[in-house]
Amino acid sequence: MVAEPVELVTVGRIERSFGVRGEVKVRSLSDVPGRLESLGAVSLLATNGKTWDTRVTHIRPAGPGYILALEGLTSPEEAGLWRGGLIQIPKGSAPPLPQGQYYECDLIGLRVQDEEGNGIGTLTDIWELTGNHVFVVQDGSKETLIPAARDLVVAVDLQQRVMTVHMIEGLGA
Repeated sequence: MVAEPVELVTVGRIERSFGVRGEVKVRSLSDVPGRLESLGAVSLLATNGKTWDTRVTHIRPAGPGYILALEGLTSPEEAGLWRGGLIQIPKGSAPPLPQGQYYECDLIGLRVQDEEGNGIGTLTDIWELTGNHVFVVQDGSKETLIPAARDLVVAVDLQQRVMTVHMIEGLGA
């Protein structure tokens, strides 16, 4: 019997190693208060595609991010291998969000179109800037940046994997 793959939710990104004991500095990608403080079992996804299931043994706030100790990481060199990697948890352990809010992992990969149905590209990244988030939409080598504002995002259909946006002058070419 083959186990069903578990759908994961990304809750943080490893920015760098921290200290001499193999800890990592993490930026939260979750809008759920207390989400990182209560982490136990997690999956790490490295930038090269490598995955690793481990446990958070200690966590503490550090400025806008957190310092995490992970079971099995004991040196800065080991921790450095996970720089840029994602911290993920099973989707079932993620609480449902209020209407109109979405987990970043649900939005990445959506096809983005304007109100007339013209394709703009695929949502490939979400930048967290001071004051707001910005959707990065790629169409081949063309990149379009769209502010994540309620008056610009007309609809999000997770079932059809489509985001419809209101394009204003200056957003597209």
